Amino acid sequence: MQKKKLVIAITGATGIIYAQRLLEFCALVPDVETHLIISPAGQLTLKQETNISLAELKALADYVHNYQDIGNALSSGSVKTTGMVVVPCSIKTLSAIANSYDADLITRCADVHLKERRRLILCVRETPLHLGHLRLMTQVAEYGAQIMPLVPAFYHQPQTIDDIVNQSVARILDQLDIAYPQEAFTPWAGLKG
Repeated sequence: MQKKKLVIAITGATGIIYAQRLLEFCALVPDVETHLIISPAGQLTLKQETNISLAELKALADYVHNYQDIGNALSSGSVKTTGMVVVPCSIKTLSAIANSYDADLITRCADVHLKERRRLILCVRETPLHLGHLRLMTQVAEYGAQIMPLVPAFYHQPQTIDDIVNQSVARILDQLDIAYPQEAFTPWAGLKG
């Protein structure tokens, strides 16, 4: 069985829990192979926001790639992937992707996904947004990226932070046609009578 290769990139914006949960959910799906890239700023945010170590986070992925390794196989369009998710996506990374500034493996890999017309999901984490941020998002959307801000939903009546995180991660996986644990989130069934 051919596995779906999913690139998960973590940058320095707040919201590491979303990437952690995405890796945890993907680990439960036998036909998904995860490729993790984490920026130095992402590593700093990991220390600030979580109680897990970098080694524990890396252990959730099938493969871990060096952020500086611009010559990595993932930097070539000949390596087929199901898609790439930048979660959380900092404005710095968004700007680099929008301007094809491929200075590291995350931005090069994102550029490859755009040029090869593969799914690229950018989970932008910033608020409020100024016009420059909005223009960058428009620019990458015009190139083919999907902007998916991590905005909490409440129609499923979340009781915990995990409920909120799980809903967002389930929606990311929906965009990639990757299954998530049924108990993690129940899709909306319509308005209550």
